[in-house]
This record gives sequence, C-alpha cells and structure tokens, in this order.
Amino acid sequence: MNIEQIYTGCLAQGAYYVESNGEVAIIDPLREVQPYIDRAAKEGATIKYIFETHFHADFVSGHVTLAEKTGAKIIYGPTAKTGFDAHIAKDGEVFKLGDITITALHTPGHTMESTTYLLKDKNDKDHAIFSGDTLFLGDVGRPDLAQKGDVTQDDLAGFLYDSLRTKIMPLADDVIVYPAHGAGSACGKNLSKETVGTIGEQKKTNYALRKNMTKEEFVKEVTDGLLPPPEYFPLNVKLNKEGYTSIDKVLEKGTQELSVEDFERIANDNDALIIDVRHQSEFIKGFIPQSIFIGLGGTFAPWVGALVKDINQPILLVIPEGKEEETVTRLSRVGFDNVLGYLKGSFESWKKAGKEIDTLRSVSAKDLEEAINNNKPVFDARRPGEYASEHIVDAKSTPLDYLNDHIKEFPTDKDFYIHCAGGYRSVIAASILKARGFHNVIDVAGGYGAIKNTEINRTVPVCPSTLK
Repeated sequence: MNIEQIYTGCLAQGAYYVESNGEVAIIDPLREVQPYIDRAAKEGATIKYIFETHFHADFVSGHVTLAEKTGAKIIYGPTAKTGFDAHIAKDGEVFKLGDITITALHTPGHTMESTTYLLKDKNDKDHAIFSGDTLFLGDVGRPDLAQKGDVTQDDLAGFLYDSLRTKIMPLADDVIVYPAHGAGSACGKNLSKETVGTIGEQKKTNYALRKNMTKEEFVKEVTDGLLPPPEYFPLNVKLNKEGYTSIDKVLEKGTQELSVEDFERIANDNDALIIDVRHQSEFIKGFIPQSIFIGLGGTFAPWVGALVKDINQPILLVIPEGKEEETVTRLSRVGFDNVLGYLKGSFESWKKAGKEIDTLRSVSAKDLEEAINNNKPVFDARRPGEYASEHIVDAKSTPLDYLNDHIKEFPTDKDFYIHCAGGYRSVIAASILKARGFHNVIDVAGGYGAIKNTEINRTVPVCPSTLK
C-alpha cells in the first residue's frame, strides 16, 4: 500500500494518490490530471476510482477530465447530484482497491454530500481517513457555504457536530487524518500549518472535538467570526457539479502568444482584464495602464478568485518568460478558463513599442513615518484579524479581500498610503485603485514587517475579537 499526499501551497489543498497491488484511487484531484496518469503509468498501475469528498468551492477538481482519460469511476457521497456520470455511494459502502478497502462515511455539515473516506489495510484495520473539509487539523469545515432553502448555517453546523461525533471521533486514536486543506484556505478559520495528523492528536488539540462540548456550544463556536466567502466559490461549485472544459483546451487557448498590436486589439475588442503576474518590484516600475497586479509569487489563484467577480471574464496576461503554462494552469484551478493569450516579450515589448505606460509610487516605511507626522491618511490592506492584533494608530482597515466595499473611503484630493504585511497585497490593492482613477495612492514597500522597525505609533486593540 502506498499513500502520497500531493499538496499545492497556492491553494493550501491536498490531493491524494493511493495505490495497492496495481490499483489506484485519486482523492480530490487538481484540475491538471496528467501527473496522476503519469504516476500510475510509471508504476504499471491502473487508476480505478476518483473519490470526491464533496463539491469543492475553492477550486475546480480534475475528476471529470481524469475519468474521461482513464475510464476510472467518479465516486461522490450520498445526496450528491451531478451533471456527468458518477457513482453516488451509500453510507457505509465499501470499495475494494487491490488489497485494501475504502469505506464511504457520510459526514454532512460542511456540505450535505460531504463524505469522509475510511481506508482499511489488508488486515481490515482502520488505517486512515481522507476527511475532505469535514475535519481539518485544528479546525472543521465552515458550515455556511451550502445553505439552501430552509437549511441555515446553524442547521449545517448541527449536522457537522453529529457527523464528527458519530463517524469520526469513535475511530481509534492512531488513525491518520488526511484533510483536504491546511493553513491559508478560506474553507475554515484556524487551520494548522501541518497537513497530516491523527485522530488522537485532534481530540486533544482541535476545539471542535472537545469531549464534553454540547451541540449548542459547537454551533456557536464554529459559526463565530466567519467572514463572507469569496464570490467565486459558488461558481466553482457549479463547475464541479456540472462539468467543465478540458484543461487541454484551456491551455491551448490561454497560452497563445500575442504581439503588442494583437494584444491591444484583443483587449479593446473583448473588454479584457489585463493581469500582470510579474513580481511587485518590477510592476511598480512600469506597467500597462489599467492593468492590475496579482503576482505569481503569492497565493495567486485565490486572489484572482477573490477580486475578479466573474470567472468568465476575458483575461489577458503579462507574464515573465517561461511562466505561461503555469499561469494559465493556476487560473484554471479556480475556474478562470477565459484567458485569451499573453503578451509576447512581456512588458518590455510594450515599452519598446512606445506604448503608454504607468508607474506606481512606492515609499519606505521611514518615508511613511514622515508622512504620518504630516497627517497623511494610511490604509491597511491586511485581513481583519491581522489588523486587530496590531496596527498603526489611526490607520483604516480596508482588507484587500473586500476592497470594493471601501472604495468610497479613499480620498481623491490628496495623497494616501496603503500597506499590507509584506508588500504583496498592498501592490495589488494599489493597482486596482490606480485602475479606478486613484492616481494619488502610494504603496509602502515591505509592509508592516518594515513598519515595525520604525518609530511609528502602533496599537493593540483592547478587544480585538470584536473586530471582524
């Protein structure tokens, strides 16, 4: 038996390759499926099953394409309804894989079809669970993503409480936990940086598995402090339920090399959004007017999903040489399939063609200190929890995730400064503001990390938990 976790940091997502005696199961695969096919071929094994723990909201799974290419059967848990051929498992149904078995344990709560898969070894001993978004390390899945009709988030939280206590907690302490996500995912609140644990460890450390916890206490704690989910989540769910375009076709269209003239024409004809994925230090020195920065060096795809409202939005790319396929692939993971191509020669070709360019003012934390002394306004693009823990006195909290909700707060008649933790998110925010006509925005290089080395007055709120 061989179990491999295939972890993708940008999405904080874990897919799994499970092999026994020449038969393979893939659990929650990514959109690009060829690596799984190549891995099985290398071992002379056959992909037999594709297990989906639920209809994912934060990424587009590769189940449909993988099934088309391998003939493997897609497995979902009870109550799932799909727009493609899939086997809907019964609670407790057992699937044979080589010398081992995988049992579907219906664990509704994060979503109604959420299912945990229990792997038993060749001796029929419970070995591991693939818990999807039902159980993370340090947390559980948020119960507000699948509300329908009369089913509220409190109802779902109650179902999750029952699922954990009837299906997960009775398992032995040495059973391994393989979750679908780790720290950085928007599918939970307090996920651990660790990506593999045990049931015993979680019983000791996970607030949601406290032995004497009542259902009322669980519902209150698991729903407290939930921020609104990114707007692309329901669009990804729809793709995962109904199917989508093959990744091969998406790559073929998205990796088209475009001359400066074609790039400009297509942008105008299609009202395309230009996304510049170079490093922020390069972007601020020069970029195409109206383009926005979302760099590959950060959590690129989730930020695109959070900030671009429509997954069908036509997109053109400014990319460092050699990063074309990676960029289009990462966009496709969150459902952005309508990439129309990229600029040949990157930004330098635009510049050499004599086209109009824009720049972004960026200053040091020391310069910010002087600006604050002159009563210049400061905006903080970090998340509410980061702001609550410590922030510049009088700085306004305008989290990048919800920048659109704060547009009216930015002044149009004087310079203002924006920072994040390290300088990535603030450049994204500044580029969006510039595209909207705020040419008086100034980025703070190095973000709060650099600010802490200055004499700028900072504060820790007395009751940070009230800032949500």
